[in-house]
Amino acid sequence: MAKKPFILGLGGTTNPESSTEQALAIALQSANEAGADTELFGSHRLMLLPHYRSDPAGLNDTGKDLVELVRRADGVLLSSPGYHGTVSGLVKNAIDYIEETSGDERVYLDGIPIGLIVTAHGWQAVGSTLAALRSIVHSLRGWPTPLGVGINALGGMFCDGVCSDDGVNEQLNLVAQQVMLRAETR
Repeated sequence: MAKKPFILGLGGTTNPESSTEQALAIALQSANEAGADTELFGSHRLMLLPHYRSDPAGLNDTGKDLVELVRRADGVLLSSPGYHGTVSGLVKNAIDYIEETSGDERVYLDGIPIGLIVTAHGWQAVGSTLAALRSIVHSLRGWPTPLGVGINALGGMFCDGVCSDDGVNEQLNLVAQQVMLRAETR
């Protein structure tokens, strides 16, 4: 029996009901339904991360857990709100913890597929934040999927973990499928 790929869902805001975290959960569920083991590292745990500093002795248990999840991941779904045209500080802080893998056999996110999801209240912030995430993923040697999901969430399309926009649902499923395809062939 082949090993099931492990897909990490990383991102959100301080609100677990945010459009950012709900979109991530929908995509992660799609990966799970496609046969992956999945885990969401969202708002509750993001808020428990101290500001990153390059000192393993200074990592709290939540930081250590995040680093181990990254090391285990065959793929990542990464979701950020577009705050003032870029990645939120909360999500960027979590990404900074990936520095702890710089000495690993698989450095950073080398060779693994990363599906990107951005939500914002306006298209300008969606576009610039998606571009920033792609740049970050390239810097960490990851493979951004061809589709990056950009969602103008101004209309309030997420409620209780459900997205009322069929087109957005289709994109969230597709980005998860693209991560799964690459994760399964690694």
